[in-house]
Amino acid sequence: MTFLLSDEVAMAVAAGGAVVGLETSVIGQGLPYPRNLECVERMETAIRDAQAIPGWIGVVDGAVRVGLERSELERFAEPSAAIKVARRDVPVAVAKGFLGATTVSATIWAAHRTGIGVVATGGIGGVHPGPRPDVSADLLELARTPIVLIASGPKSIVDPTATTEKLEQLGVALVGYGVDRLPFFLVREAPVELEHRVDTPAGAAAIARAHRSLGVEAAIVLCNPIASEHALDRDELMAASARAETLMTEAGVAGKEVTPFLLRALAEETDGRSLEANLALLEDNARLAAQIAVAISAARSER
Repeated sequence: MTFLLSDEVAMAVAAGGAVVGLETSVIGQGLPYPRNLECVERMETAIRDAQAIPGWIGVVDGAVRVGLERSELERFAEPSAAIKVARRDVPVAVAKGFLGATTVSATIWAAHRTGIGVVATGGIGGVHPGPRPDVSADLLELARTPIVLIASGPKSIVDPTATTEKLEQLGVALVGYGVDRLPFFLVREAPVELEHRVDTPAGAAAIARAHRSLGVEAAIVLCNPIASEHALDRDELMAASARAETLMTEAGVAGKEVTPFLLRALAEETDGRSLEANLALLEDNARLAAQIAVAISAARSER
């Protein structure tokens, strides 16, 4: 397997600097063009303003690339240009030379393999409702990858209780950032109590350092809630999600196309408000991830 790091990312990793891993699926499948390029700008600016380095991850020209340039990110932003690549799909994408937009599962795997300890995303996949629930590959990868992932909880299109129970079974720690209940992506919280909480980037960095020193093999998911001014009403969102799921069933959508379809349908059902909320939380999570990465790096340099 070929990994290629940009010079900026490679030097930072080698020096123990602050780097934040980022998924390209949010560009390739999660957001419409050209709002996906706006997302790139907002997340990168938030990370650099916090004195960290953005490390976008994707499959490009037969290699897993970490630290993509603007021109490369613009390729991912073009509609239908990139395929969605979970961790299991990476070897095929590399061998066939596909342009592959990495999901959370592929991103955290590649970040860990290349020495990056902190990754930011919007929301994680989870257990979808229904008699035969689809379970995201994100969950299994989180169970076997020692990374700190900053996310606003599970996406609002999944079952938050079932997702939390599954993560507990898999040994993945959920830690609320400034909250005692599980953030639910575009909604501030779900009715799920969290056992652990932290209130500052320094506190989160301390947990990350303990996690690394203990050799824990599963991830820590730091759950950062969407800001109140951007959050959607839970009942309204659940009703919109139900309508989106009906449309999905009627269209016969399954597998890895489920999440992109539902997010697009949800944006339509909420008159675009879910899209604006998504952009806001992605930027906020990137900023927090950078602050934590900087705190981890500073503690390492003081030893």
